[in-house]
Amino acid sequence: MSRVLNFSAGPSMLPEVVLNRAKDELLNWQNSGQSVMEMSHRGKSFLSIAQKLESSLRSVMGIPDNYKVLFLQGGATAQFAMIPMNLLQGKQTACYINSGAWSKKAISEAKKYCEVTVSASGEDGGYSTVPAVEQWQLDDQAAYLHYTSNETINGVEFSFIPEVGLPLVADMSSNILSRVLDVNKFGLIYAGSQKNMGPAGVTVVIVRDDLLAAQNPALPSVFSYAQQAASDSMLNTPATYNWYLLSLMLDWLEDLGGVSAIEKINISKSDKLYQAIDDSALYENNIDVGYRSRMNVPFVLSNPDLLPEFLLKASDNGMVELKGHRSVGGVRASIYNAMPEKGVDKLIQFMKEFERTH
Repeated sequence: MSRVLNFSAGPSMLPEVVLNRAKDELLNWQNSGQSVMEMSHRGKSFLSIAQKLESSLRSVMGIPDNYKVLFLQGGATAQFAMIPMNLLQGKQTACYINSGAWSKKAISEAKKYCEVTVSASGEDGGYSTVPAVEQWQLDDQAAYLHYTSNETINGVEFSFIPEVGLPLVADMSSNILSRVLDVNKFGLIYAGSQKNMGPAGVTVVIVRDDLLAAQNPALPSVFSYAQQAASDSMLNTPATYNWYLLSLMLDWLEDLGGVSAIEKINISKSDKLYQAIDDSALYENNIDVGYRSRMNVPFVLSNPDLLPEFLLKASDNGMVELKGHRSVGGVRASIYNAMPEKGVDKLIQFMKEFERTH
């Protein structure tokens, strides 16, 4: 059976060249006589993989020396708690932007540790947009401002980096490495790996040094950014094989020309898909054009009774995981970095033919 086009919101598809390289090295990594999965995380071979991983990520993202790069477990969900646990540093409040389901989950978790000021919310509008920055209600005594740069469920993405005068914390789980950004504008960036970086199992945290200065000594060591940084993210045995696969993904990205090159491809992919939706009488996307996601493109059918047939025929044509999230329904095409442009072209062709025959 030939490989399908996986439009899942995560875990996402991986480039075949990465999978083939992993296959070739599965039993014998670089003549070491063993698989990466079998290596000691303290051994020379794996430490070389770990060092290359961090070096590659710093290179492709332009991460300055005054930021620590951590590779943790627990997914982005664990960070919903770890961020207030580490960044409050004696303050009582934190600001959050509520732009969708994932930022709402982050807010709920943060409330266990501090007072949360919801500085802006798109909930009343069905998470189809975000209030203008000029309308945000900020607490200048807050420890930080948190926002989710891309919401996978509703398909809302920030096309800009907020300038707010507080340490900026961003959940970039679904759009990290998809567009060029200035890391210097952030206090902390975090992202689960299963969208643009590789398989599930690793969470990248990029945190500025000054935010590690006053860590709570009562924190369990594995929840402390400072202690994780001091131990090179190896307080416990890391997800070694996943680190290796992340490194292969970064090699693939560098071979393409880096983040600036993949951003151009992502713009082309998303623009043509949104154009197909906008030109259609059958499909509709209701997200504010200024906040439309390049990564997750949700749309509904004007006749919802056609949805089961649409999804079934798409699957029959080798396009899977197009069903929208249960909370919003419809269709969702997640077109992360590894989704080839020809995959989006095939989806558009299918959509047009489906509309023509219905």
